[in-house]
Amino acid sequence: METKEMEFSVFCIENIAEHLGLKGNEVYMLLTEKSDILDNYIIPCYDALHTQGKEYIVNDIIEVMREKGLQI
Repeated sequence: METKEMEFSVFCIENIAEHLGLKGNEVYMLLTEKSDILDNYIIPCYDALHTQGKEYIVNDIIEVMREKGLQI
């Protein structure tokens, strides 16, 4: 993973956590241990996702989390 993708991943995790009222490490676990969203969605879609606004990114990833059946 390149630095820009890592920074974007942290941005996503922290903003999702804030939106859901969770801690960053809880969201990280949801995106890595309880699903493959970080490795198979956020990082591969970096080029498209990072061009969007924060609200769009957060809502998009939360929708993917729900589609994967995560309890959020």
